Amino acid sequence: MGLNVTDIAGEIINREGGFVNDPNDPGGATKYGVTIGTMRALGLDKTGDGQITVEDVRALTKADAMRIFKERYYHAPRIDLLPEPLQPSVFDMQVNAGSNAVRILQRLLGEFGEAVVADGLIGAKTAEAAKRAHEKAGAYLVDAYAIARRNYYFRLADRKPALRKFARTRAGTKGGWIRRAEEFMHPKYRMTDAEFAERVKSWG
Repeated sequence: MGLNVTDIAGEIINREGGFVNDPNDPGGATKYGVTIGTMRALGLDKTGDGQITVEDVRALTKADAMRIFKERYYHAPRIDLLPEPLQPSVFDMQVNAGSNAVRILQRLLGEFGEAVVADGLIGAKTAEAAKRAHEKAGAYLVDAYAIARRNYYFRLADRKPALRKFARTRAGTKGGWIRRAEEFMHPKYRMTDAEFAERVKSWG
């Protein structure tokens, strides 16, 4: 039947949640996962006052977010060139972490024996490498990517204490980075509560 990008985008919107303006969030004011920076880049002046402010973020609709995600975070970075089983997780991470989503994949492909430059761009080489890796590893490539996402989040929180709250919760929403990554892996690769507590223990 093929991949339903609209359904995946809808799931991302639900995962991201509504309006948030957290001073520790590098993206700034956000609604449905769309940041004020993205809205400014797109010239999306929802209030029509000639400026793009927090009020424009508040006025964003789910339909706006759906269109932005599909155009800017799925089609523009060419995620459609990747093996279908891998696309939902990479798409979700592209919304959450920009081109780091593709860099994580490219570094992972290197671990699978594929010589790919981690430049954050999906071209023919990355697409072909992902296809070969998926043909060899099957579903495990999807699990491995989700694990790599989880590791990325942990390392980010290790380096930046202000971001630890986004990795510490396991709610699965915008603040639940680890749970979010684990939604895309087989349950056997998810951390137990004890393992999670041990991993974050050093954060205090």
